[in-house]
Order: sequence, then C-alpha cells, then structure tokens
Amino acid sequence: MTLLSRQHGPHPYFGVRDDQLVVAGKTIEAIAASIGRTPFYVYDRAAIAARIAELRDVLPTRVDLHYAIKANPMPEVVQFIAPLVDGLDVASGRELTLALTTDHSRADISFAGPGKSTAELDQAAAAGIVVNAESTRELHYLASVAERSGTKPRVAIRVNPDFELKTSGMKMSGGPKQFGIDAEQVPQALEEMRSLPLEFFGFHIFSGSQNLRHESIAESQRNALDLAVKLAAHAPGPVRMLNIGGGFGIPYFPGDRRLDLAPIKANLAAVAADAAQRLPDAQLMIELGRYIVGEAGLYVCRILDRKVSRGQVFLVVDGGLHHHLAASGNFGQVIRKNYPVVIANRVNAEPREVANVVGPLCTPLDLLADRMDLARAEPGDLVAVMQSGAYGLTASPLGFLSHPAPSEVLL
Repeated sequence: MTLLSRQHGPHPYFGVRDDQLVVAGKTIEAIAASIGRTPFYVYDRAAIAARIAELRDVLPTRVDLHYAIKANPMPEVVQFIAPLVDGLDVASGRELTLALTTDHSRADISFAGPGKSTAELDQAAAAGIVVNAESTRELHYLASVAERSGTKPRVAIRVNPDFELKTSGMKMSGGPKQFGIDAEQVPQALEEMRSLPLEFFGFHIFSGSQNLRHESIAESQRNALDLAVKLAAHAPGPVRMLNIGGGFGIPYFPGDRRLDLAPIKANLAAVAADAAQRLPDAQLMIELGRYIVGEAGLYVCRILDRKVSRGQVFLVVDGGLHHHLAASGNFGQVIRKNYPVVIANRVNAEPREVANVVGPLCTPLDLLADRMDLARAEPGDLVAVMQSGAYGLTASPLGFLSHPAPSEVLL
C-alpha cells in the first residue's frame, strides 16, 4: 500500500509513479490523455478482482456472494464482476435488464426495493428471478400475474427485523421502516402465501450498510439466522435462500479503521454450521456492493482556476457535486467530512498548502475538499477523489445546472 493522503493514510490498490497516481499500471495523466477530457470516473478491474478474492477467502461454502448492482451499475463493471460472484441483486427494472445480460441463473438474481411498480413486478415474474416481496400488496399482485400467465413467480419475503445493524452508516431495519414487512407481520404474510400460486424461496434480512465494526456485523448475521429459523416455522415450504445482508464498510474519512475480516470469517463459519442444522435446505448469501467496488474507483477532474479569498486557497475544478454527490458531503453525511483527495499528478510534491477544492456550480455546497493538506496546484493539474467506485455517478444529480456528464472507464 502506498501513502496517498496524509490525512487518510495508505490505499490498498493505487500506487504512485513519478509522483503521479497510477491505476492499472497507467499514470493518471496518460489515462486523462487517452480519455480526451475531464472529468471522468476510472475503475480498476484488478482491484475489484482482488477484493472479491479476499471475500472468497472469508466465505464458507454454504455462503454465496452476491453483487448489489446499485453500488455501480456501469455495464462493463457488472459484466466483469458477474462471473466472479454467485449472484446479482437488483433494485430496479433497468438493473434487472442489465443483470439478465449476464450468464447467471435466473434463480441467482434477486430484486429488492420498497416501491416496485407493476411493470417491474411483471418483468421480474416473466424473467423468473427471485422477488424479495416487501408488502402483501406485492404478494397479491404477483399472484395475479401467476393466474394470468400460468407461471409461478419465485418469492422471498424481505423482513424488517426487530433489530438493527449497530453503528452502520445507514440503518435499514429496526423500528418503523419503508423496507420489508415487519417481522411480527411476517407470519401472517406467510400464511397468506399458502393459498397463493407463488414459489416460496426464503428470506431477505438486510439490516444496514457501511459498517466498519466486525462485532456489529457478526451480531447482525447471528440475529438474522435466529429470526429466519423462527419465521420458518410459519413458512409454506422449506427455506432455500437466506440473504443475511451485507453491511461491510470501507474507510472514507480520517480516523476510519479498515474492517477486520478475520473475525467475520470465524463468525460466518459458525453461522453456516448452525444454519446447516437449523435450516438444512437453505443456501446462505451475503449481498455486497460498496465493499466490492468502492475502493477500486477514482473520480478525476481538472483545475480550471486558482483563487485566494481572504487568506484561503480555492482550487476551482471542472467537476463537483453534480457528478459526485457523496464526496461533496450531501449524500447522508450529518457532519461533512473529506473523502481522500489528492493532486493526482503531484501526489507527494512539495511545497504543501491547505486548500479547498470546489466545483463550477453556483452553490457553496459544491465542495470536494474542505481545507485539506494538498500539494500546491495550478490550473491544468488533476484532482482525484478516491473511494469513488460506489455510489458515485448514478447517485448524483447529473442534470443540476446542465453541465456535461463525466466519462466512465474500466481499466
């Protein structure tokens, strides 16, 4: 690992050559020249493959690895990842269309989302994938599809458990939530399924995302199994699939500690052994997106102007929150913190300065770096925002102020 940011420490995949950031063996200036314009996102396939290999070492045989396409739906990224994982999880009809272009079995593609349209449910039923039903309305609509088409849709119940993934960046369970069916209401939903022409597959129990504490993830995994066993007593058939969520986080901010996979490996081995006894027909799975692609991507923009305003340096770049909402601090942060940012063609150069990196938009929210230690930079230099492989381009307001969209490349 090479030190790339004095505030954020080393990066596991990207190095430095001639003081330039290097991705897939190419310097950042060479990549920028080959693309022909900035801003752009660049993803490193070797970094993605390395991360999946690390996960394979952690997962027991009874635990499958699924990629959550919503983290990065670039078609080339999905096509690269698909043969390396056991399944794909989608969150929209468009993502489903993309998943169906891969070689995965339809039973290894699942669809979650609290507001699936009737068109999406029709599409999912016709494709034969597993629908994670999040309401009785979805169950009854899928039953009507079955009656009209003569098919038998594959259905799992997404459960809103009575526990949450503690210390997660985004909690998606426990208490009132729009996701899934409340655990205490699931037995009734399962009872209704007995009279519906649906093929029961299992349960989806996803508690939260972006967690850096292995203790919390392990506790959530154990709780998910216990809850699934309890609910299985009401099920209209054997549990063949149990999605125990994901939640694996990556370090974004100063002070973040990298997730320790060793205790998770030990816990998953115990959970899988327990599941073999208590749910013998069930294949367990974890669903990861950010953890697979997040650290394998960069967002790169070029400095247009250098300004000094009342003693502070502002580097004005040709990209910003319209391309990378998360890095601007406007995608769920309560208190804004800096992503790792470097002057990509002068990574460790001297002299240093404290500078702000701002975009071209007419709003003070367009901020990519707030008073960070950076190499002194000038117009024409390149700025790279690391940890940008997940929830970047497609999680951003691309139409805001009508600036051009960035490019995306997979190297």
